[in-house]
Amino acid sequence: MSTVANRRKIAETGATPDAMPGAELYLQKVSGVLKRLPFAQINRVTDVLWNAYQDNRAVYFFGNGGSAALASHCACDFGKGTVVNGNRRFRVLALTDNVPLMTAWANDARYEDIFSEQLRSFLQSEDVVFAISGSGNSPNVLNGLLAAREMGAVAVGLTGFQGGKMHSLCDLCVVVPSQNMQVIEDVHLSVTHSIFTSFRERLGGLTLRQSLGSVDGRSSAKIERIAGS
Repeated sequence: MSTVANRRKIAETGATPDAMPGAELYLQKVSGVLKRLPFAQINRVTDVLWNAYQDNRAVYFFGNGGSAALASHCACDFGKGTVVNGNRRFRVLALTDNVPLMTAWANDARYEDIFSEQLRSFLQSEDVVFAISGSGNSPNVLNGLLAAREMGAVAVGLTGFQGGKMHSLCDLCVVVPSQNMQVIEDVHLSVTHSIFTSFRERLGGLTLRQSLGSVDGRSSAKIERIAGS
């Protein structure tokens, strides 16, 4: 059968040879890992970010490759997605987004320092660093965590496999129970979205309480004015 005929047959059946079983197998792996996540640990990460927001502390996200993309994604979610009803904004930044600065440090110093040197310019005590690494062993991520420790910041990690070297450098580390990098990266996105969703729910509750408190305050003041007239 010709190549054209093959393509026509595939289009008619709506499938590709051996594609469906492979896709199903992979997604079943992702589903299985999702069910085995350390949910209590993930909720504690939400607590850390929530406390940082309430104290008006900053959060810095960083990672390499797919983790760099996720760092930018997280900064977008938490930077814009939490702006609701006039609330105070969350100070978040992805260290992966300033490409000229990263390449300058990589070229003029060492690639291992592209995150740590940025942190030394911005980080303050009790700020939060959020390090993302599938292996947990990326030298530049480890150096960023070391800088955070030196400067008194709170270190959060998101990794896979057995946690790698970064596990011992974090105050709180979520380890995805998988040995497959693609599965780990997929689940990392799900984990950060779950944290973001929980955070935004808390923010909505805080905004509602503040709104009700304002209404109650105006009502009390009106009653006092009436009573005094």
